[in-house]
Amino acid sequence: MAIKKNGFIPSCAPEELKKVLKAVASEWGDMIKDMEEFHVVPLKGALTNEVFQINWPTKHGELHQKVLVRVYGEGVEVFFNRDDEIRTFECMSKHGQGPRLLGRFPDGRIEEFIHARTLSAADLRDPEISSLVAAKLREFHNLDMPGPKDVLLWKRLRTWLSLSKKFCSPEAAKEFGLDILGDEISILEKELSQGYQEIGFCHNDLQYGNIMMDEETRVITLIDYEYASYNPIAYDLANHFCEMAANYHSETPHILDFSICPDMEERRRFIRAYIASSGNEPSDAEVEQLLVDAEKYTLANHLFWGLWGIISGHVNKIEFDYLEYARQRFQQYWFKKTLALESLTL
Repeated sequence: MAIKKNGFIPSCAPEELKKVLKAVASEWGDMIKDMEEFHVVPLKGALTNEVFQINWPTKHGELHQKVLVRVYGEGVEVFFNRDDEIRTFECMSKHGQGPRLLGRFPDGRIEEFIHARTLSAADLRDPEISSLVAAKLREFHNLDMPGPKDVLLWKRLRTWLSLSKKFCSPEAAKEFGLDILGDEISILEKELSQGYQEIGFCHNDLQYGNIMMDEETRVITLIDYEYASYNPIAYDLANHFCEMAANYHSETPHILDFSICPDMEERRRFIRAYIASSGNEPSDAEVEQLLVDAEKYTLANHLFWGLWGIISGHVNKIEFDYLEYARQRFQQYWFKKTLALESLTL
């Protein structure tokens, strides 16, 4: 996709993109005669797609319109069905949960630009912001989305494992331990599926870059639903806690520091705010049970993103060391396995 990284959309950009951008501008009463009226600002931190802010002057001249252009990453359709993802996006918009879909072109789409700031890694550790995110996540989990409400986690892990084996050389497959991960997935599914589990519509990728906040109203918006599906809510909580090891805007965005993940008290505070946002003060037993469940689902989360890293390393051209990211996820899986599951035998 030929979009200039800083400046204007070049003449070599796809005609479909130019046409849709002009149509969006026209709907808002702005007549664009020259493509150089569109100014491009790349947005960093995206690992699946390339994302750009597009600005252009309004008919009044002194003001500017903004939209977000999302260019789909190469080969990422192996992770999800794009048509399903678009339907989810449109449904979320109707629920008032995210930006509006303004237009589509073969390699991407144009979205409403949300006038809020993307959170930083440090924001996730702010107690006030964290409680707002917790409440928003609870609201997200309670959404009634169309389609089957079956848990997708285990099917997706097995599909991604199969893809990873196809992409990897025998040497790489051995390094990542792919031959034994099928058994690991089965063990986790058996152990973690015992007893009652609350199933909700999960984001499944709640890193700080997918959370936005209006500075004036303090309203939280969750964005980017490519991986969203019905899953145990404990899995989504585990994912959010694991993401606190990352800083995707550092000079080494693929490096994870699990030593800075939230401790037990910080996770307990988040879970209490999550449950309390429904209107009822949770009991200590409720909080502790969800805390334990989230800790166990940390293992499934490491496998999920480890396999994602392997596949992305072979299909995605975004500048990011996906394979090293995968190594760290698998290393953490084996490190945490005994600790996280030992309580199951007590």
